[in-house]
Formats: sequence, structure tokens, C-alpha cells
Amino acid sequence: MSDSISLSATLRSQSSSAVPALLALAHEVRLSIFRLLVVAGPEGMPASKLAELLAMPASSLSFHLKELSHAQLLHSKTQGRFVIYSANFAKMQELIAFLLDNCCQGASCDPAAALEAANPLCCGPATSVHSGEAI
Repeated sequence: MSDSISLSATLRSQSSSAVPALLALAHEVRLSIFRLLVVAGPEGMPASKLAELLAMPASSLSFHLKELSHAQLLHSKTQGRFVIYSANFAKMQELIAFLLDNCCQGASCDPAAALEAANPLCCGPATSVHSGEAI
């Protein structure tokens, strides 16, 4: 009984940091912003370039950047008169780890092992939704 209470408390604790990130990413514009920043890499991108790429007014972009920042998914730094935004890759990895925690009921998530276990759906090679190619 105490094991299930402990597990439940652990899951609640972990999900309390995942929920704000998932909520922030659950909006099409914010997901697009985050994906652009992931592509930009650690160097990031000025807010003005994001606004240009998304064809979005600065005030609307500012609202979405604030939501992503509150979810700790972004870093920002000032360079001269520009604010450079970058994805928080550590938070992204933490979120992915949370989502995959206990994947395959604790079995190895190695794609080769999943195929040997006759369960190709469990942690099999990911494919891009857009191209159908392995990623």
C-alpha cells in the first residue's frame, strides 16, 4: 500500500512541472514558436525574426513568448536592442523523459529489443509525420 502511495506522490510531483509545459505547447502558435526555436538551436532567434517568420504582430508574439517563458520552455537574453529567445533544451529533455518514463512497462526501450519481443509499436523507430522518414 505504501508503495502505491509513494508512486502516486512521485507521479503528482513530476506531473506538476510537466503540466504547465504541456499546456503551453498545446497551442498551435506556441508550438510553432517552440519548434522554430528548437531548429534555431542554442543561439536562438530575435523576437523580430520570429514575428517575421510567423507573420504575427509583435504584441501577439509577446503574449505567446510570455506563456512559453512562464512554462520555463524558453531562455531570453538581451543583445543590444534585441531580445534573443532560445529553447530551454534541458526542460524539453525533462519533459520528454517524463512522457517516456515507465515506457514499455519498464522494459528496454531499445528498438531492436522491442522488435525481438514482437512488440514493434513499443518504442519502435520514430517516423516524421511530414515525411514518413525515420527520425
